[in-house]
Amino acid sequence: MSKQKIVETIPVGPLGIIALESSKALGQRVNDYLVEWRNARESEHKSTIAFAGYQRDSYLVNAICPRFGTGEAKGLIKESVRGSDLYLLVDVTNYSLTYSVSGHKNHMSPDDHYQDLKRIIAAVGGKARRITVIMPFLYEGRQHRRSSRESLDCALALQELTHMGVESIITFDAHDPRVQNAIPLNSLETVAPNYQFIKGMLQNVPDLQMDKDHMMVISPDEGGMSRAIYFANVLGLDMGMFYKRRDFTRIVNGRNPIVAHEFLGSDIAGKDVLIVDDMISSGDSILDVATELKNRNAGRIFVASTFGLFTNGFEKLDDAYEKGLIYRVLTTNLIYQSPELLSKPWYINVDMSKYVALLIDTLNHDNSISALLNPVERIQKILKKYKQGAFREEAQQTLPL
Repeated sequence: MSKQKIVETIPVGPLGIIALESSKALGQRVNDYLVEWRNARESEHKSTIAFAGYQRDSYLVNAICPRFGTGEAKGLIKESVRGSDLYLLVDVTNYSLTYSVSGHKNHMSPDDHYQDLKRIIAAVGGKARRITVIMPFLYEGRQHRRSSRESLDCALALQELTHMGVESIITFDAHDPRVQNAIPLNSLETVAPNYQFIKGMLQNVPDLQMDKDHMMVISPDEGGMSRAIYFANVLGLDMGMFYKRRDFTRIVNGRNPIVAHEFLGSDIAGKDVLIVDDMISSGDSILDVATELKNRNAGRIFVASTFGLFTNGFEKLDDAYEKGLIYRVLTTNLIYQSPELLSKPWYINVDMSKYVALLIDTLNHDNSISALLNPVERIQKILKKYKQGAFREEAQQTLPL
C-alpha cells in the first residue's frame, strides 16, 4: 500500500498506543516507526481538522497498573484518550516482570498480564472511539477446544474482551485460528510472519540455496501442515512432515506423552531443512525432529518459530548446536527475549516492530490490511534480490565464520 493512499484517507481518530509493561520494548520501536513515517509524509490534508494530532512526538499513552501490598492492582491512564483510536499491546508470556505480595516476589503469569489488559480497558471507560488489542501470543491459545470436561479458556477470554468494548483483536500465528468462531461478529486477525522469517534467513546466512534440490520444508507435526505447505509453495520447495505417536494410556503434565516421531516425505539426504512451527516451548519436540532428520542424513537444520518460549532454558539447544544438530533458530521479538537468548550464536532475532507499525498505521486510516497479510509478492521480490547477491556482503559482515 502506497504512503500516498494511506494519507488520502481520514484517520478513525487520533492515534494512541498503550504498550503495557510487558510490551514496552516492542511498543517503543513501533512508536519510533510511526513518528518517523508521519513526520515525513507530505499532504495538503494534514492541516485539516480531520487530521488533528496526526503528527506528534510520541503516540504512546501513559498508562500504568500499580499494585497494593496485597498484590491487588488497578489500571490508571494518565492522559485523556477521549475520541482516540487506541491500540493496546500486551505480551502475556513476559515472565521477567515481578510484583510484591505481602513482601514475597511473584513473577507475572499470563493470567496476571491478561488481568492488567482488562484493567486498562476498564480505565478507558468507553471514552475511546475504538479499541484494538494486539496480543501476539494469544492468551490461552493452546486451550482452544474441549476434549473432555475442561474449560475453554481462549474462547472465554475473547468473548470477555469484546463484551468490554474491544472492536478487534490482532494476534500472530494462533495455535488454531478456528477459535475466532467464539466471536463471529468481531474481528480476530491471525497474522503469520512468513516474510520476516525468510528475510531473516537471507540476511544472516550467506550461502543458502532455496530450491528443491538443496532445501526442504518440514512440519514437526500434523497441526502445522498448512504453515509448512505455505512456505513450500512460495519458495518452490518440497515438503515433509512428522506425526506424533502418543501413549494414550497415560497423562503427563496435562497431555499424553509422545512415544515417537514418524516421518512422511521424500528423501532429505544432503538437503538443508527448514522446520516451521508456531512456538518452541521446551524445545524437546524440535530436538526430537532434528535428531530424526539427522538420522536421515539431512544437511543444516534451521528452525523458524514465531514464539520462542524456551520454558526449560537453553542448555539442550546449546548442546544440540555444539553437536551440529541445529544450525540456526529464528524467533520473533513479539514476545519477551532474555538477554541470554539474544547472545546465543545459534539465534537469529526476527524484528516484527516495523510490520506491527504498518498494521497500526493502515488500520488507523481505516484501510484494508489484506495486502499486508499476504506477503507473496514481497517474498518473491526479496528472493530475487538475494539471488542477485544483494545480501551476501551484508550477511558475511554480520555472521561469524
